[in-house]
Amino acid sequence: MSNVRRALIAVAVSAVALAGCDNAPTSVNHAADASAGAESDTVEVDASPGPEPEPAAAAPVRKLLDAHLPDVKAAPEDRFGYFAFKPDADGSKHVRYTRTYHGLPVFGGDIIVHTGPSGAYKGSSNGLLQPLKLDTVPKVSAQEALVQAKGAFLGTARQTQGQRLLVEASTGTGRLAWESVVVGTQQDGRTPSRLHVLTDAHSGTVIGKWDEIETVTGTGHGLYSGQVGIETQKFGNQYRLIDTTRGRASVCDMKHTDNGTCTQLSDADNTWGDGKADDPQSAAVDAAYGAQLTYDYYLKFFGRKGVANNGRGAVSRVHVGDRLENAYWDGKQMNYGDGRDNAHPFVELDVAAHEMTHGITQYSVPNDLTYAGESGGLNEATSDIFGTMVEFYANNPADPGDYDIAERLDLNGNGTPLRYMYNPSLDGYSHGCWSASTKDVDVHYSSGVANHFFFDLAEGTGTTQHGTSPVCGNARAVTGIGRDKAAAIWYRALDVYFTSSTSYVNDANPGNTARAYTLSAAADLYGQCAAEYQAVRRAWSAVNVAGPDAAC
Repeated sequence: MSNVRRALIAVAVSAVALAGCDNAPTSVNHAADASAGAESDTVEVDASPGPEPEPAAAAPVRKLLDAHLPDVKAAPEDRFGYFAFKPDADGSKHVRYTRTYHGLPVFGGDIIVHTGPSGAYKGSSNGLLQPLKLDTVPKVSAQEALVQAKGAFLGTARQTQGQRLLVEASTGTGRLAWESVVVGTQQDGRTPSRLHVLTDAHSGTVIGKWDEIETVTGTGHGLYSGQVGIETQKFGNQYRLIDTTRGRASVCDMKHTDNGTCTQLSDADNTWGDGKADDPQSAAVDAAYGAQLTYDYYLKFFGRKGVANNGRGAVSRVHVGDRLENAYWDGKQMNYGDGRDNAHPFVELDVAAHEMTHGITQYSVPNDLTYAGESGGLNEATSDIFGTMVEFYANNPADPGDYDIAERLDLNGNGTPLRYMYNPSLDGYSHGCWSASTKDVDVHYSSGVANHFFFDLAEGTGTTQHGTSPVCGNARAVTGIGRDKAAAIWYRALDVYFTSSTSYVNDANPGNTARAYTLSAAADLYGQCAAEYQAVRRAWSAVNVAGPDAAC
């Protein structure tokens, strides 16, 4: 898939929501060695170094896949491509594969094969309900599909960027579809848009759409983080915001433009910013600090080395656009607008960690957690969850940890946060309890169900020090197991179980749900039917997400 933008705000609805991604590895390509004392001012991003080869240790799992093809609803025309290998310390293995049908990519056809410590087959994660069987000859031309895609674009379209024929199977059954990409700006006139539109290649009907929207220690004065240490690198008599301890993560300045050169910021005394918006370095300090803390959090708790887990740092672009009230991950880097009157940069710590986490999700799940419906809500919630976890991890008195999202940005103009994880419905838009309509709301609002689940799992229901969390309906109260355990369960579910089509509720395939996969993760980490496992069950029930769990 092409690069995906996950914007902080669902601007088509209101200025009250957050967003990230696709499958494009990220690296920073610097023109000269630091020892040479000079380097290009332009930040270049290599977006396609290609997937790593299938390791020899994954070969036994490939053989198990071949022996259990019915479990993943494989058709004779299916082929499976290696995506990622996740071994556990006890010898268990989890291998992700993508799927093609008659050579066409299958959107929603990704799978994970699991083995136990002995190497025995343990099962699979799969989104298909039955083997694919469809005519792969389109009755609708690519040009006709493009017309439909342009009609589905609600902002200002500027250009189209390619099409491909694929099998759309995110609902569990397959349809032949054209994927068309239309590029422009969203309805606010400022936020970039890269809209992917799926058009049924037999009927011509639009069946789906979604927007895409990493030494020397210096001292920085950020807008939100206060005075913090940031990693820099010296070039001649100048310092630049390049972090060689974290894969050469860097911060550059778009100077209120949407496209073109992103210029490296330079400073002579290695003291950056004054904590005010009119100093362009202040926002850069917060962006650098956010990338630094997010990298460290994932490394410390999960052993993950950057967005793509390859040790490369990510680029943070500040001062993007003119009065852009948004932040977004574009598939390879973080982008931060400066908000109202270019005086409110979107670089708060939980926002920075939110956007970088979209990259984590992109590189963890083939084709990403589909950015629409309930899987899109899970995508957004993952970024809210770990944005919050990084904020707690930072333990910065200038921006204490909490379960409010983007509370320092004052996007509503009345001092309230963007979202409330402990009671999502407080924002007037988000779903705090699952219902049949959850799949139909904007992904920033369907994320509320998972956000509410995570809060209940971590902190419990009722009155807590971080807010009062109600239960849905007549659900039982939940006693929290602590943030770190809750985050470990969510990350493992993302890393080794979620497929691109995972949702909250799926009556036809209940195994491909967040409830089922977080229970598997809890069982792996703490034991089947352990207290943590039971807490996961109760926390999902508390947000009205039921499931056919194994008896304990």
